[in-house]
Formats: sequence, C-alpha cells, structure tokens
Amino acid sequence: MHPLASAATLDGTVALYDLRWDLVDRSKGRADYELSHIPGAYFVDLDTDLADPPGAGGRHPLPPIEEFTSTLGRLGITPETHVVVYDDMGGRIAARLWWMLRSIGHDRVQVLDGGFKHWDGPTESGWNEPTPAHYPDVEGFTGVAESHHLDGRTVIDARAGERYRGEFEPVDPKAGHIPGAVNIPTGSNLNADGTFLDESTLATVYEQIPANSVVSCGSGVTACHDALAMVLAGHPMPDVYVGSFSEWSRKDLPVEMGDSP
Repeated sequence: MHPLASAATLDGTVALYDLRWDLVDRSKGRADYELSHIPGAYFVDLDTDLADPPGAGGRHPLPPIEEFTSTLGRLGITPETHVVVYDDMGGRIAARLWWMLRSIGHDRVQVLDGGFKHWDGPTESGWNEPTPAHYPDVEGFTGVAESHHLDGRTVIDARAGERYRGEFEPVDPKAGHIPGAVNIPTGSNLNADGTFLDESTLATVYEQIPANSVVSCGSGVTACHDALAMVLAGHPMPDVYVGSFSEWSRKDLPVEMGDSP
C-alpha cells in the first residue's frame, strides 16, 4: 500500500487516528483533539500508547510487543483494518505509528498527507471511543537497530540542523550527533504546506544514501518520517535506531559537533 493517503481517499472503509503531540506540553495533543478533529478520528497518545516510559533506552523506547498489540485492539484495529494516521506536524509524529504497524507486518496503513493543518473539510469536537477488537499476537518488531548495530552503516539523523550541529539541545544530556551520522532533517521531506515532496524530488534528496542505512533522530519518532520519505523515494524500508540520540547521549558515548559527520 502506498505510504500516503489524501483527503479524497478518506471514506467509511478507513479507521482514522489523530496523533497530535507537543514536546513541551504533553497534554496539548489531547486537548487539541477534543477541541477539533477530523470526523470519526480516534486519539492516540505517543507517550503512553506508542512508547514505554523514558529511561536508559531513550525518551520513547518501544513498548513490549504484547502491550502494543493490546493497544491496537483497544483502538479497534485488527490485521484487516485500513489505518490512516495524521498529526499537525507534516506527519512527523504520525509516521511513528505508520512505521510500528509496518514493522509488525501490517501493510494497510497510510499517513494523511499534510495532516490536520492541510485539512479543509468539516471537523468535530469531543471524544470518540473506538470499539475494542482483537489484534493477534505477533513475534515482535522488525527493522529495529540498536546502538551496537551502527558500525559500518550510514546513520541518517532526522533532527533539525541546529540540534545535529550541537548548537541547541533542549531535552537530551549532550548536544551534537552520533559520529559519522549525516543530517537529513525531516523538513527536507516536505513542501512549504506540510505535504510530502513528490517522489522524484525525494529520490534526489536520498540519492546518496546507500543500502543498509539506519535512520535516527532524538527519540526514534521523527526518524520514522525519514523512513517514510525513503520508501517514497524508492528505497527499501531502512532500519530505525529507536533509542536514537536520547539513548546514545544517556550512554555517554562519543558525539560530534558541527556540520560534518
């Protein structure tokens, strides 16, 4: 299934999920959802639904696989569900659920291109409660890289340039980047209106990226945005270093500063 959905494709056959989230105010996404959302959408909380509590493994480590499948069931998702996810950040947060589902073999999932900011249809307020379903057990997440899997591989850092260069670090113990990592910020994937660049332009953005690359970011969330962009660009799905710089810096591993890998 193509990674992106458009507003024109939203009909009664898809299950729509709102993943709005704010780094500073963790209650803002839920509040924004309750104020206004696309009709029929259900809310998904990045911190509690798609991650374990922060710790040595980073700020958004993956939950145990049985907890994730339980969450999917609570959200009304089965292996047959056509899932469409959106946020208000050009897909930077929604891509986490897109990747997690793809990681367990659920291919019927798309990101709404442009998200809520690009939505010009009707909206509704309040809270939608999904009808619980059953998601069967799966063996585990695939395509997950650990810090000791990075040697000899190209690491793509999806963070903004000032964080990659070490000029600004609002949340992690150190500033800078993983030695050898190249910076392709998520903004490189998007048009000015928050929609994804066309596939040929994305192919140019990622043309120098070799096979067997790994995407990373601050905490394994926006890395999934670069993973989605790479798939659009014609690359195979890259591995995701879920711990990303939040884990790397907590392990007190070496970091580099500046523009160079």
